[in-house]
Amino acid sequence: MRGWWQDLTDLVLPAECGGCGRPRTVLCPECRAVLSGVAARRVRPVPEPPGLPVVHAAVPYADEVRATLLAHKERGALALAGPLGVALAGAVRAGLRKARGGSWAGAEGAWSRGGGAPVLLVPVPSGRRAVRARGHDPARRIALAAAGELRRSGVPARVLGVLRQRRAVADQSELNSRQRLDNLAGALAVVPGGARLLSGGPVVLVDDVMTTGASLAEAARAVRVAGPVSNAAGAAAVYEGETWESREEQSVGSRRERTGRRPGRHGMTGAGCAGGVVDVVCAAVVAASPDSFQINRN
Repeated sequence: MRGWWQDLTDLVLPAECGGCGRPRTVLCPECRAVLSGVAARRVRPVPEPPGLPVVHAAVPYADEVRATLLAHKERGALALAGPLGVALAGAVRAGLRKARGGSWAGAEGAWSRGGGAPVLLVPVPSGRRAVRARGHDPARRIALAAAGELRRSGVPARVLGVLRQRRAVADQSELNSRQRLDNLAGALAVVPGGARLLSGGPVVLVDDVMTTGASLAEAARAVRVAGPVSNAAGAAAVYEGETWESREEQSVGSRRERTGRRPGRHGMTGAGCAGGVVDVVCAAVVAASPDSFQINRN
């Protein structure tokens, strides 16, 4: 488990660039440009698992991007959550723009004037054993940074983590797409009390990487059985919920998140959430397998 002093050391004296290894920088300008220098796109794995939400990714999972995500996830380079969150926020915006059918600009104007429900970012959870081994939950930490980036651009956003693993799953690194689906089938569930929060605003399921899409498909399945949903804007079902973030994860994002205060609620009865029905939108990831970009069919 990493201590706070290790996190502070990474911020003050970064050892090397997470993407290319250049010394004394968290992420060099070149790798930062690779991560956030292009527009997010819709991605689809082959084969596409049943129930997969509409997914947008910022960049392909390769080279500097892969190294950066692994440095954050496996080597505890927590300062990388900031630039990874910026990339994820771009994918969220792209997904919302697609789901809203071109009305995104109007929605942004309403949000900047203090109206409209907040965007609800729901991270796909890591297993408890993985969190203990790593000392953090990578997807949730990146989601917190993405929510902060969205708020700075005038879009209220919250991270609501109510998905949990209900049983142990095998390591997926050596499994094919069919085996991953079988491995994750029925593995996720909404925590008790989470379903009541499903109508709080437009919902976006988020993760750091999509390879086969099995994790996102299973998360969407867990949402569908948790309560009533709507297929707003033709998108597949995704969900949201809310729990207190851990003290370590609150260090990423806005001042309220850093101090542990609960972010304010913005228009919890906004458009698309009438009658307690979820405003289901899309899913977003930092990176996806290169093949999922090549078959793009927008």
